[in-house]
Amino acid sequence: MRNKEMLLIPGPTPVVDSIYDALASETRSHTDPRFVEIYKNAIAKTREMFKTDGEVFVISGSGTIAMEMALVNTVAAGEKLLVISHGYFGDRFIKLGEAFGIEIDVLQAEWGTHVDPKAVEEKLATGGYKAVTITHADTSTGVAANLDVLVPVVKKYGALVILDGVCATAAMEEDMSKAYGDGKIDVVLTGSQKAIGVPPGLAVVAFNQTALEARKKIEKIPAYYCDIYNWLPIMHDPSKYFATPPVNLIYAYDEGMRLVLEEGMAARYERHTAYGRAVRAALSVYGMKALANEDIAAATLSCILYPEGINDGEFRSALAGKGLIVAGALAHLAGKAFRIGHMGNTTVEMLEKAIVLIGETLNEQGLSVDIDQAVEKFKEEALTVRN
Repeated sequence: MRNKEMLLIPGPTPVVDSIYDALASETRSHTDPRFVEIYKNAIAKTREMFKTDGEVFVISGSGTIAMEMALVNTVAAGEKLLVISHGYFGDRFIKLGEAFGIEIDVLQAEWGTHVDPKAVEEKLATGGYKAVTITHADTSTGVAANLDVLVPVVKKYGALVILDGVCATAAMEEDMSKAYGDGKIDVVLTGSQKAIGVPPGLAVVAFNQTALEARKKIEKIPAYYCDIYNWLPIMHDPSKYFATPPVNLIYAYDEGMRLVLEEGMAARYERHTAYGRAVRAALSVYGMKALANEDIAAATLSCILYPEGINDGEFRSALAGKGLIVAGALAHLAGKAFRIGHMGNTTVEMLEKAIVLIGETLNEQGLSVDIDQAVEKFKEEALTVRN
């Protein structure tokens, strides 16, 4: 890669040369047949990734736009939404729902833990919920939701499953054709800049037939740009016009999706799981504990608590000076932890170097750590996916 720094934050993530090359291709008219064909291909690859029987939408916007599109097209004002929150980004559905007059109930886990599935069932048993939002991997805590447990509970009570895959898609399984008990995931939303490994700027949402039927029943929604009915003609025929697409980002996304599917979804899931486990195991050698226990830890990023005596600002600034960028923690964890991404186009060599640089920085700041032991621990977990 020609990146000058290792961008190991929870997104954006490192971009490989072929994606940069696609991004830098000549800008063409959004009605040019050559661009239209690329857009068609990108949409088809997105459908293949999610395996949905419904529709996919690839539009200009961020993950927040994707959240809004997912919600406003499925839940009407006055209907009930249950938010299952494992951190900051789960909580965002609260304000989002309130903005559209949706009745919100929330089950919030202590940061670093799961919402109890029994509590979910008890809440749903009270009746009347149109949908439930689940954040697959919360970017603030590094907690992964257990879809095998949660989705069957939600579907038992007839609610839609809206899955926030912003920090999980293309790294953690989100197969919309998979049966979870008597139901499936109804909506998945994501962005381009995390595990897909493309620069920020695209919102991606997939709806199954059940979710599309929910949109039909609502009839009129309080949105224009986010109304999927305005985008459906374009997703079926990108030569048509609703809003000008980000031509060069679509080039990049098409290439990014090519790489995703070329690697294979099962292989990507295995790689991301191994890399996450390896990073956390290596950092534990330094006395650094992940906020989420290993059995609920996300494959894509980790929130790492500092050992006693480490100053957050000084630590991250020192790493940045060495070309390694990690992210600070959010909310009440600010200053007490950092977040490291290990997803998308990150490589085993990149992550191993990060372990070394983190160890060197800890030693420089007065905490004596064994870098060789940490690297060995990393290799034990990570190298199993290289063959």
